[in-house]
Amino acid sequence: MGLIPSDGTRSHVLLFPFMSKGHTIPLLHFAKLLLRRSISVTVVTTPANHPFITEFLKGTAASVVTLLFPTVTNIPVGVESTDKLPSMSLFYEFASATSAMQPQFEQLLQTLPRVNFMVTDGFLWWTLDSATAFGIPRFVYYGMNCYSSSICIEAMRKGILNGSQPDNELVALTQFPWIRVCKEDFDPSFRDPNPNNDAHTFNMNSISSTHRSHGMLFNSFYELESTFVDYVNAGASPKGWCVGPLCLAEWTPKVYSDEGLKPRWVTWLDQKLEEKRRVVYVAFGSQAEISVEQLKEIALGLEESEVSFVWVMRKEEWGVPDGFEERVKGRGMVVREWVDQREILMHGSVELFVSHCGWNSVLESVCAGVPILAWPMMAEQYLNARMVEEEVKVGLRVETCDGSVRGFVKREGLKKTMMEMMEGEKGRKAREKVRELAEKAKLATQEGGSSWSTLESLLNETCASQDKEWSYFKVS
Repeated sequence: MGLIPSDGTRSHVLLFPFMSKGHTIPLLHFAKLLLRRSISVTVVTTPANHPFITEFLKGTAASVVTLLFPTVTNIPVGVESTDKLPSMSLFYEFASATSAMQPQFEQLLQTLPRVNFMVTDGFLWWTLDSATAFGIPRFVYYGMNCYSSSICIEAMRKGILNGSQPDNELVALTQFPWIRVCKEDFDPSFRDPNPNNDAHTFNMNSISSTHRSHGMLFNSFYELESTFVDYVNAGASPKGWCVGPLCLAEWTPKVYSDEGLKPRWVTWLDQKLEEKRRVVYVAFGSQAEISVEQLKEIALGLEESEVSFVWVMRKEEWGVPDGFEERVKGRGMVVREWVDQREILMHGSVELFVSHCGWNSVLESVCAGVPILAWPMMAEQYLNARMVEEEVKVGLRVETCDGSVRGFVKREGLKKTMMEMMEGEKGRKAREKVRELAEKAKLATQEGGSSWSTLESLLNETCASQDKEWSYFKVS
């Protein structure tokens, strides 16, 4: 790893991701884009997250510095990432506690060479005050797309979140009349009529600091959601900058010099490709909380569908029915170790992704040209699922037993929608559309593409102009 830049002659960007892999990884990809442009990068994190980040940036000139994570009443010592929380019910306590890091953060800013701009996570709302005190432009990163951001703004303006209608009643949006949403599409913390709680205070702090920041960074590309990029930049504050898909910043197919070095799931996928078997990839991220009953229905749905599948389980406590793995042996694989999701999605055998619709997963699937069976679990994933099915039409939503947004999914509903995606007309159309978007995503990140040009404009605004001013003052 590189040392903190000391000469002050190069442009310098500070990145401070939230303590969650889904929020951190895209900003580390962004760091590599900046480093390619000979911009110095400092990444701020905590001791428990330091090894992951240094390994990710190994071989680069990026600097990684740590701030101590505060002691929190209900959170075990050493738990410094949301995927390690005993329960996601502790999220707001965990996220709110980060504000105690502000004095350390400002002490760090005093020691760093001039910072042209910083990108900090929207959950680290308090970093705006620090940025303002030091005269540093702050860009916000939430890990959301422009579609979800636009829908949230319009739903709040229309009063949908606290309206008198039933939770699952669809309401058309004034600005986007073809889009209909219900209360259940939004996180419960935004629908709570009681504003006197920690979640409401935290959300309001995040929203307020976002509005007062210099800009918002979006891991997206214009061709994917042009209507909503234009909306964000026409009526909202601050300006949005689409610089993605960030997952394309460095990916190249892995080449294994020895068969013995391949992970077992790669060997298994290779076998399926040789057998000309089409594979369904199933993964719900590292933070979803799924009941024992729902896990059983997922397993039985996969078993009874007779499709080939690889199911990645990222929670140790998740289990499957007795005898399940033996019964599906050869046709299905359950993986509990870490996997490279992009490598799975890019594999020639994989033709469907059953996904929780975290935005990183959606983008990775689009970039791989793999259609999605959307099964949202939390946060803005319900809006992402609407985008997948209704707006960009690269997938379908899994069928719940009562037709509601957050309803229970029985094995029959999973089988039905999975087979429609694999064999039906809707699946064929989604496959065509996602492959078109995969090509557009590549073009967006190449020189002259929309995201490449947007990043170039951002750097010209924040680095080139400031560097000229800095040179003038140094000379005079």
